[in-house]
Amino acid sequence: MTLLADVERAVRAAAPHDLVGALRGALATAYGAASVTLHLADYGLTVLRPVSGGDDPAGSSAPAAEDLSLHNTPEGRAFGSQEPREQEVRHRDAVDHHLPVTVRGERLGILTVRLPGGLSTPETVDDLTQVADLLGHEILVAERDTDLYQRARRASRLTLAAEMQWELLPARACTAREYAIGAQLEPAYAIHGDNFDWASDANELTLAVTNGMGEGIQASLLTNLAVNALRNARRAGIGIADQAALADQALYEQHRGASYVSTLLLRFELATGRVEAVDAGSPELWRQRDKTVERVHLDAQLPLGMFEESDYEAQSFQVLPGDRLLFVSDGVYAAVSPQGEAYGERALARAISATSLLPAAMVPRAVLRELAEHRGAESTDDALVLCLDWFGRPEE
Repeated sequence: MTLLADVERAVRAAAPHDLVGALRGALATAYGAASVTLHLADYGLTVLRPVSGGDDPAGSSAPAAEDLSLHNTPEGRAFGSQEPREQEVRHRDAVDHHLPVTVRGERLGILTVRLPGGLSTPETVDDLTQVADLLGHEILVAERDTDLYQRARRASRLTLAAEMQWELLPARACTAREYAIGAQLEPAYAIHGDNFDWASDANELTLAVTNGMGEGIQASLLTNLAVNALRNARRAGIGIADQAALADQALYEQHRGASYVSTLLLRFELATGRVEAVDAGSPELWRQRDKTVERVHLDAQLPLGMFEESDYEAQSFQVLPGDRLLFVSDGVYAAVSPQGEAYGERALARAISATSLLPAAMVPRAVLRELAEHRGAESTDDALVLCLDWFGRPEE
Protein backbone atom coordinates (compact mmCIF):
# COMPACT_ATOMS: atom_id res chain seq x y z
CA MET A 1 0.00 0.00 0.00
CA THR A 2 2.95 2.32 0.67
CA LEU A 3 4.19 1.85 -2.90
CA LEU A 4 0.76 2.67 -4.30
CA ALA A 5 0.51 5.76 -2.09
CA ASP A 6 3.93 6.93 -3.34
CA VAL A 7 2.75 6.62 -6.96
CA GLU A 8 -0.46 8.49 -6.17
CA ARG A 9 1.43 11.36 -4.56
CA ALA A 10 3.78 11.62 -7.54
CA VAL A 11 0.92 11.78 -10.06
CA ARG A 12 -1.12 14.30 -8.07
CA ALA A 13 1.96 16.54 -7.71
CA ALA A 14 2.83 16.39 -11.43
CA ALA A 15 2.39 19.29 -13.81
CA PRO A 16 -0.80 18.91 -15.92
CA HIS A 17 1.18 18.20 -19.09
CA ASP A 18 3.53 15.70 -17.40
CA LEU A 19 1.20 13.12 -15.85
CA VAL A 20 2.64 10.34 -18.01
CA GLY A 21 6.23 11.32 -17.30
CA ALA A 22 5.61 11.49 -13.55
CA LEU A 23 3.77 8.18 -13.59
CA ARG A 24 6.54 6.56 -15.61
CA GLY A 25 9.18 7.55 -13.07
CA ALA A 26 7.04 6.58 -10.07
CA LEU A 27 6.18 3.13 -11.46
CA ALA A 28 9.81 2.47 -12.38
CA THR A 29 10.85 3.22 -8.80
CA ALA A 30 7.98 1.49 -7.01
CA TYR A 31 7.31 -1.54 -9.21
CA GLY A 32 10.33 -1.84 -11.49
CA ALA A 33 8.34 -0.89 -14.60
CA ALA A 34 10.49 -1.02 -17.73
CA SER A 35 8.18 1.29 -19.68
CA VAL A 36 4.86 3.10 -19.33
CA THR A 37 2.73 4.24 -22.28
CA LEU A 38 -0.65 5.95 -22.44
CA HIS A 39 -2.95 5.78 -25.48
CA LEU A 40 -6.21 7.75 -25.70
CA ALA A 41 -9.19 6.93 -27.93
CA ASP A 42 -9.67 9.39 -30.77
CA TYR A 43 -12.91 11.32 -31.33
CA GLY A 44 -14.12 8.82 -33.92
CA LEU A 45 -13.44 5.81 -31.65
CA THR A 46 -11.35 4.15 -34.35
CA VAL A 47 -7.78 4.29 -32.99
CA LEU A 48 -5.83 4.64 -29.78
CA ARG A 49 -3.35 7.51 -30.03
CA PRO A 50 -0.19 7.86 -27.91
CA VAL A 51 0.28 10.66 -25.38
CA SER A 52 3.76 12.12 -25.07
CA GLY A 53 5.14 12.88 -21.65
CA GLY A 54 8.66 12.69 -20.32
CA ASP A 55 11.32 10.14 -21.28
CA ASP A 56 11.35 6.43 -20.69
CA PRO A 57 13.63 5.29 -17.88
CA ALA A 58 17.13 4.34 -18.93
CA GLY A 59 17.27 0.98 -20.59
CA SER A 60 13.65 0.94 -21.70
CA SER A 61 12.97 -1.83 -24.19
CA ALA A 62 9.56 -0.56 -25.37
CA PRO A 63 9.14 0.41 -29.03
CA ALA A 64 8.19 3.94 -29.93
CA ALA A 65 4.50 4.56 -29.32
CA GLU A 66 2.24 4.65 -32.39
CA ASP A 67 -1.46 4.71 -33.27
CA LEU A 68 -3.18 1.41 -32.47
CA SER A 69 -6.38 -0.03 -33.87
CA LEU A 70 -9.32 -0.33 -31.49
CA HIS A 71 -10.41 -3.54 -33.17
CA ASN A 72 -7.49 -5.93 -33.66
CA THR A 73 -4.81 -5.14 -31.08
CA PRO A 74 -4.37 -6.32 -27.47
CA GLU A 75 -4.80 -2.72 -26.35
CA GLY A 76 -7.98 -2.38 -28.39
CA ARG A 77 -9.39 -5.59 -26.94
CA ALA A 78 -8.67 -4.36 -23.42
CA PHE A 79 -10.45 -1.12 -24.30
CA GLY A 80 -13.48 -3.00 -25.62
CA SER A 81 -13.75 -5.49 -22.76
CA GLN A 82 -12.79 -2.98 -20.06
CA GLU A 83 -10.70 -5.71 -18.45
CA PRO A 84 -6.91 -5.71 -17.88
CA ARG A 85 -5.06 -7.86 -20.40
CA GLU A 86 -1.59 -9.33 -20.30
CA GLN A 87 0.75 -9.77 -23.25
CA GLU A 88 4.07 -11.56 -23.02
CA VAL A 89 6.92 -9.71 -24.71
CA ARG A 90 8.54 -12.01 -27.24
CA HIS A 91 12.20 -12.90 -26.65
CA ARG A 92 12.18 -10.99 -23.35
CA ASP A 93 11.33 -11.96 -19.80
CA ALA A 94 8.70 -9.25 -19.53
CA VAL A 95 4.93 -8.78 -19.59
CA ASP A 96 2.91 -5.85 -20.94
CA HIS A 97 -0.15 -5.05 -18.86
CA HIS A 98 -2.88 -3.21 -20.80
CA LEU A 99 -5.13 -1.39 -18.30
CA PRO A 100 -8.36 0.49 -19.18
CA VAL A 101 -8.33 4.18 -18.22
CA THR A 102 -11.99 4.89 -17.48
CA VAL A 103 -13.79 7.49 -15.39
CA ARG A 104 -17.41 6.81 -14.38
CA GLY A 105 -18.04 4.91 -17.57
CA GLU A 106 -16.18 7.34 -19.86
CA ARG A 107 -13.62 5.19 -21.71
CA LEU A 108 -10.58 7.41 -22.16
CA GLY A 109 -7.90 4.98 -23.27
CA ILE A 110 -5.36 2.35 -22.25
CA LEU A 111 -2.36 2.51 -19.92
CA THR A 112 0.33 -0.04 -20.82
CA VAL A 113 2.90 -0.94 -18.16
CA ARG A 114 5.77 -3.30 -18.96
CA LEU A 115 7.01 -5.29 -15.98
CA PRO A 116 9.85 -7.82 -15.69
CA GLY A 117 8.34 -11.29 -15.62
CA GLY A 118 9.31 -11.94 -12.01
CA LEU A 119 7.57 -8.77 -10.82
CA SER A 120 4.28 -9.39 -12.61
CA THR A 121 2.10 -10.63 -9.74
CA PRO A 122 -1.69 -10.48 -9.20
CA GLU A 123 -1.16 -8.02 -6.34
CA THR A 124 0.88 -5.72 -8.57
CA VAL A 125 -1.76 -5.89 -11.32
CA ASP A 126 -4.41 -4.88 -8.77
CA ASP A 127 -2.28 -1.88 -7.83
CA LEU A 128 -1.75 -0.93 -11.48
CA THR A 129 -5.51 -1.11 -12.10
CA GLN A 130 -5.99 1.46 -9.33
CA VAL A 131 -3.23 3.58 -10.86
CA ALA A 132 -5.04 3.57 -14.23
CA ASP A 133 -8.23 4.71 -12.48
CA LEU A 134 -6.32 7.51 -10.73
CA LEU A 135 -4.73 8.59 -14.01
CA GLY A 136 -8.14 8.92 -15.66
CA HIS A 137 -9.39 11.29 -12.98
CA GLU A 138 -6.18 13.31 -13.10
CA ILE A 139 -6.44 13.67 -16.90
CA LEU A 140 -9.91 15.19 -16.59
CA VAL A 141 -8.61 17.70 -14.04
CA ALA A 142 -5.46 18.44 -16.05
CA GLU A 143 -7.46 19.23 -19.20
CA ARG A 144 -8.44 22.53 -17.63
CA ASP A 145 -4.83 23.68 -17.94
CA THR A 146 -3.30 21.89 -20.94
CA ASP A 147 -4.24 20.92 -24.51
CA LEU A 148 -1.95 17.89 -24.52
CA TYR A 149 -4.68 15.28 -24.02
CA GLN A 150 -7.11 16.99 -26.39
CA ARG A 151 -4.45 17.01 -29.12
CA ALA A 152 -3.71 13.35 -28.55
CA ARG A 153 -7.34 12.43 -29.30
CA ARG A 154 -7.21 13.90 -32.82
CA ALA A 155 -6.43 11.57 -35.69
CA SER A 156 -6.98 14.58 -37.96
CA ARG A 157 -7.87 18.22 -37.52
CA LEU A 158 -11.34 19.13 -36.24
CA THR A 159 -13.39 21.75 -38.04
CA LEU A 160 -14.16 24.79 -35.93
CA ALA A 161 -17.83 23.74 -35.73
CA ALA A 162 -16.80 20.29 -34.46
CA GLU A 163 -14.44 21.87 -31.92
CA MET A 164 -17.34 23.87 -30.52
CA GLN A 165 -19.63 20.84 -30.38
CA TRP A 166 -17.14 18.54 -28.61
CA GLU A 167 -16.40 21.24 -26.04
CA LEU A 168 -20.12 21.40 -25.31
CA LEU A 169 -20.52 17.69 -24.50
CA PRO A 170 -20.56 16.31 -20.94
CA ALA A 171 -18.71 13.09 -21.95
CA ARG A 172 -19.25 10.15 -24.29
CA ALA A 173 -20.36 7.76 -21.56
CA CYS A 174 -21.52 7.71 -17.97
CA THR A 175 -22.46 4.96 -15.52
CA ALA A 176 -24.37 5.03 -12.25
CA ARG A 177 -26.17 2.46 -10.15
CA GLU A 178 -29.43 3.07 -11.99
CA TYR A 179 -28.25 3.50 -15.59
CA ALA A 180 -25.44 3.43 -18.14
CA ILE A 181 -25.16 5.90 -21.02
CA GLY A 182 -23.08 5.84 -24.20
CA ALA A 183 -23.20 8.37 -27.05
CA GLN A 184 -21.36 9.18 -30.26
CA LEU A 185 -21.48 11.86 -32.96
CA GLU A 186 -20.52 11.42 -36.62
CA PRO A 187 -18.76 12.61 -38.66
CA ALA A 188 -16.67 13.03 -35.52
CA TYR A 189 -14.26 15.57 -37.02
CA ALA A 190 -16.84 17.69 -38.88
CA ILE A 191 -20.09 17.69 -36.90
CA HIS A 192 -22.41 20.70 -37.12
CA GLY A 193 -25.59 20.92 -35.04
CA ASP A 194 -26.26 17.57 -33.34
CA ASN A 195 -25.53 17.37 -29.64
CA PHE A 196 -26.44 15.64 -26.39
CA ASP A 197 -26.34 16.60 -22.73
CA TRP A 198 -27.12 15.03 -19.37
CA ALA A 199 -26.95 15.76 -15.67
CA SER A 200 -27.98 13.80 -12.58
CA ASP A 201 -28.27 14.12 -8.83
CA ALA A 202 -29.46 11.79 -6.07
CA ASN A 203 -33.04 11.77 -7.34
CA GLU A 204 -33.16 12.32 -11.10
CA LEU A 205 -31.40 12.18 -14.44
CA THR A 206 -32.12 14.83 -17.08
CA LEU A 207 -31.15 14.06 -20.66
CA ALA A 208 -31.38 16.19 -23.81
CA VAL A 209 -30.74 15.34 -27.45
CA THR A 210 -30.60 18.37 -29.75
CA ASN A 211 -30.37 18.99 -33.48
CA GLY A 212 -29.73 22.56 -34.63
CA MET A 213 -30.75 23.44 -38.17
CA GLY A 214 -28.19 24.50 -40.74
CA GLU A 215 -24.53 23.67 -41.25
CA GLY A 216 -21.10 24.72 -40.06
CA ILE A 217 -20.53 27.49 -37.56
CA GLN A 218 -24.12 28.77 -37.69
CA ALA A 219 -25.51 25.36 -36.71
CA SER A 220 -22.92 25.02 -33.95
CA LEU A 221 -23.65 28.49 -32.55
CA LEU A 222 -27.37 27.76 -32.61
CA THR A 223 -26.96 24.47 -30.76
CA ASN A 224 -24.57 26.09 -28.30
CA LEU A 225 -27.20 28.67 -27.41
CA ALA A 226 -29.90 26.00 -27.06
CA VAL A 227 -27.85 23.69 -24.84
CA ASN A 228 -26.71 26.48 -22.55
CA ALA A 229 -30.26 27.85 -22.32
CA LEU A 230 -31.50 24.39 -21.31
CA ARG A 231 -28.68 24.06 -18.77
CA ASN A 232 -29.43 27.48 -17.33
CA ALA A 233 -33.10 26.57 -16.88
CA ARG A 234 -32.28 23.10 -15.51
CA ARG A 235 -29.88 24.52 -12.94
CA ALA A 236 -32.66 26.85 -11.77
CA GLY A 237 -34.43 23.69 -10.60
CA ILE A 238 -37.54 23.92 -12.79
CA GLY A 239 -39.39 21.14 -14.66
CA ILE A 240 -38.53 20.06 -18.19
CA ALA A 241 -41.60 21.69 -19.76
CA ASP A 242 -40.49 25.06 -18.37
CA GLN A 243 -36.89 24.30 -19.35
CA ALA A 244 -38.07 23.89 -22.93
CA ALA A 245 -40.15 27.07 -22.75
CA LEU A 246 -37.28 29.20 -21.47
CA ALA A 247 -34.86 27.81 -24.06
CA ASP A 248 -37.51 28.45 -26.72
CA GLN A 249 -37.75 32.09 -25.64
CA ALA A 250 -33.97 32.53 -25.67
CA LEU A 251 -33.71 31.15 -29.21
CA TYR A 252 -36.64 33.15 -30.54
CA GLU A 253 -35.31 36.37 -29.02
CA GLN A 254 -32.01 35.82 -30.81
CA HIS A 255 -33.23 34.53 -34.19
CA ARG A 256 -36.90 35.60 -34.39
CA GLY A 257 -37.97 32.22 -35.76
CA ALA A 258 -35.47 32.15 -38.62
CA SER A 259 -33.50 29.36 -36.91
CA TYR A 260 -34.68 26.70 -34.50
CA VAL A 261 -33.51 23.60 -32.67
CA SER A 262 -35.17 20.18 -32.56
CA THR A 263 -34.97 18.75 -29.06
CA LEU A 264 -35.93 15.62 -27.17
CA LEU A 265 -35.86 16.34 -23.44
CA LEU A 266 -36.36 13.70 -20.72
CA ARG A 267 -36.31 13.54 -16.95
CA PHE A 268 -35.94 10.16 -15.19
CA GLU A 269 -36.93 9.56 -11.55
CA LEU A 270 -34.13 7.30 -10.39
CA ALA A 271 -36.14 5.63 -7.63
CA THR A 272 -39.21 4.74 -9.70
CA GLY A 273 -38.27 4.70 -13.40
CA ARG A 274 -40.99 7.23 -14.18
CA VAL A 275 -40.02 9.40 -17.16
CA GLU A 276 -41.25 12.82 -18.19
CA ALA A 277 -40.61 13.75 -21.82
CA VAL A 278 -40.92 16.76 -24.10
CA ASP A 279 -40.65 15.91 -27.80
CA ALA A 280 -39.87 19.19 -29.59
CA GLY A 281 -38.62 18.13 -33.00
CA SER A 282 -36.88 15.43 -34.99
CA PRO A 283 -34.81 13.20 -32.61
CA GLU A 284 -36.48 9.79 -32.20
CA LEU A 285 -36.68 7.50 -29.18
CA TRP A 286 -36.59 3.70 -29.47
CA ARG A 287 -36.95 1.06 -26.77
CA GLN A 288 -35.73 -2.51 -26.53
CA ARG A 289 -37.59 -4.47 -23.87
CA ASP A 290 -36.65 -8.15 -23.73
CA LYS A 291 -36.54 -9.05 -27.44
CA THR A 292 -39.04 -6.46 -28.61
CA VAL A 293 -37.72 -3.35 -30.36
CA GLU A 294 -40.15 -0.53 -30.98
CA ARG A 295 -40.29 3.21 -31.38
CA VAL A 296 -41.65 5.17 -28.43
CA HIS A 297 -44.16 7.56 -29.94
CA LEU A 298 -44.46 10.87 -28.12
CA ASP A 299 -46.73 13.83 -28.73
CA ALA A 300 -44.91 16.06 -31.23
CA GLN A 301 -44.48 19.68 -30.17
CA LEU A 302 -42.85 22.68 -31.81
CA PRO A 303 -39.05 22.87 -32.12
CA LEU A 304 -37.38 25.38 -29.81
CA GLY A 305 -37.25 28.91 -31.17
CA MET A 306 -39.72 28.50 -34.02
CA PHE A 307 -42.45 30.77 -32.60
CA GLU A 308 -42.73 33.31 -29.82
CA GLU A 309 -43.78 32.00 -26.40
CA SER A 310 -44.57 28.41 -27.36
CA ASP A 311 -46.13 26.30 -24.61
CA TYR A 312 -44.73 22.86 -23.85
CA GLU A 313 -46.28 19.97 -21.96
CA ALA A 314 -44.48 16.97 -20.52
CA GLN A 315 -45.92 13.51 -20.98
CA SER A 316 -44.89 10.48 -18.98
CA PHE A 317 -44.07 6.83 -19.47
CA GLN A 318 -42.31 4.11 -17.46
CA VAL A 319 -38.98 2.39 -17.91
CA LEU A 320 -38.31 -1.01 -16.36
CA PRO A 321 -35.05 -2.61 -15.23
CA GLY A 322 -33.49 -4.20 -18.30
CA ASP A 323 -34.91 -1.64 -20.75
CA ARG A 324 -32.59 -0.14 -23.36
CA LEU A 325 -33.46 3.25 -24.82
CA LEU A 326 -31.87 4.48 -28.05
CA PHE A 327 -32.01 8.12 -29.15
CA VAL A 328 -31.20 8.89 -32.80
CA SER A 329 -31.10 12.05 -34.87
CA ASP A 330 -32.54 12.38 -38.36
CA GLY A 331 -29.05 11.88 -39.74
CA VAL A 332 -29.51 8.22 -38.77
CA TYR A 333 -33.05 7.19 -39.67
CA ALA A 334 -33.28 9.49 -42.71
CA ALA A 335 -29.90 8.52 -44.20
CA VAL A 336 -30.03 7.16 -47.76
CA SER A 337 -27.85 4.73 -49.68
CA PRO A 338 -26.17 5.63 -53.00
CA GLN A 339 -29.21 4.01 -54.66
CA GLY A 340 -31.57 6.34 -52.77
CA GLU A 341 -32.83 3.72 -50.28
CA ALA A 342 -33.65 5.22 -46.87
CA TYR A 343 -32.12 3.58 -43.81
CA GLY A 344 -35.55 3.62 -42.20
CA GLU A 345 -37.18 2.11 -39.15
CA ARG A 346 -36.77 -1.53 -40.15
CA ALA A 347 -33.00 -1.25 -40.58
CA LEU A 348 -32.67 0.71 -37.36
CA ALA A 349 -34.65 -1.91 -35.44
CA ARG A 350 -32.34 -4.62 -36.83
CA ALA A 351 -29.27 -2.63 -35.76
CA ILE A 352 -30.65 -2.24 -32.23
CA SER A 353 -31.31 -5.98 -31.98
CA ALA A 354 -27.87 -6.83 -33.38
CA THR A 355 -26.13 -4.76 -30.69
CA SER A 356 -28.24 -5.99 -27.76
CA LEU A 357 -25.31 -7.81 -26.12
CA LEU A 358 -22.96 -4.82 -26.24
CA PRO A 359 -22.60 -2.47 -23.26
CA ALA A 360 -24.22 0.95 -23.65
CA ALA A 361 -20.88 2.68 -24.25
CA MET A 362 -20.19 0.53 -27.33
CA VAL A 363 -23.64 0.54 -28.92
CA PRO A 364 -23.58 4.00 -30.61
CA ARG A 365 -20.36 3.32 -32.47
CA ALA A 366 -21.61 -0.09 -33.64
CA VAL A 367 -24.90 1.37 -34.93
CA LEU A 368 -23.08 4.21 -36.69
CA ARG A 369 -20.68 1.73 -38.29
CA GLU A 370 -23.62 -0.20 -39.77
CA LEU A 371 -25.16 3.08 -40.90
CA ALA A 372 -21.92 4.00 -42.68
CA GLU A 373 -22.02 0.70 -44.59
CA HIS A 374 -25.58 1.43 -45.69
CA ARG A 375 -24.73 4.98 -46.70
CA GLY A 376 -21.69 3.90 -48.68
CA ALA A 377 -20.12 7.35 -48.65
CA GLU A 378 -19.44 9.99 -46.02
CA SER A 379 -22.56 12.01 -45.31
CA THR A 380 -22.74 15.77 -45.07
CA ASP A 381 -25.41 15.41 -42.36
CA ASP A 382 -24.72 14.81 -38.68
CA ALA A 383 -25.64 11.49 -37.13
CA LEU A 384 -26.12 11.07 -33.39
CA VAL A 385 -26.80 7.89 -31.43
CA LEU A 386 -27.25 7.79 -27.66
CA CYS A 387 -27.90 4.55 -25.77
CA LEU A 388 -29.26 4.38 -22.23
CA ASP A 389 -29.47 1.09 -20.32
CA TRP A 390 -31.85 1.29 -17.37
CA PHE A 391 -31.04 -0.80 -14.28
CA GLY A 392 -33.26 1.02 -11.80
CA ARG A 393 -33.32 0.34 -8.10
CA PRO A 394 -34.86 -3.13 -7.82
CA GLU A 395 -34.84 -3.07 -4.03
CA GLU A 396 -37.11 -0.02 -4.13
